[in-house]
Amino acid sequence: MDAVIAIGGDGTMHIANQLSQMGMNIVGVPKTIDNDLEATDQTFGHDSAVFVVAEALDRLHTTASSHHRVMICEVMGRYAGWIGLNGGLAGGADIILIPEMPFDWNVVYEKVMKRNMSGKRFSIVCVAEGAIPMDGKLLIKAKDYKRTDPIQLGGIGELVSKKINENTGLESRYTVLGHLQRGGTQLHSIEFFQLIWY
Repeated sequence: MDAVIAIGGDGTMHIANQLSQMGMNIVGVPKTIDNDLEATDQTFGHDSAVFVVAEALDRLHTTASSHHRVMICEVMGRYAGWIGLNGGLAGGADIILIPEMPFDWNVVYEKVMKRNMSGKRFSIVCVAEGAIPMDGKLLIKAKDYKRTDPIQLGGIGELVSKKINENTGLESRYTVLGHLQRGGTQLHSIEFFQLIWY
């Protein structure tokens, strides 16, 4: 064997690095939605994940505006906020919360209240799963020690929704996109293989 072409994310690249240190020739192909690999401008999968987030936020606008609610959308990304930032910008989120910038609860409350008082009786919040409030800590849903990184994040969307309800009196709902961000349609795969076959 002359070389290994490793296609994957953090765990795959971690193993590939270990093989490289043992003398194996490695070609790393960064395929992660999180866009969190060093020395990489953009990873495969990130663009499609951002598209899913933007489309979800666009759809949430309808419900948020008609029901006068604050809608929170929790997105993946682990310790990196690229999906939240890019998806939030593309989808027109009013507030974007990412791990790289711990957030102040009062700023969030003020923003949604200001929109409400100005006649915009809804707000869209895009929150990355690794987002941390200034007075809090990373929310850990579970731990799986079989994984390279055993920490499973989740729950920040629910917390943001609850805190907005309690501290502003505005009705709030949260949605967790979860693994919808990681997939593609089967139709594209079928069309691809038909193209190869014919």
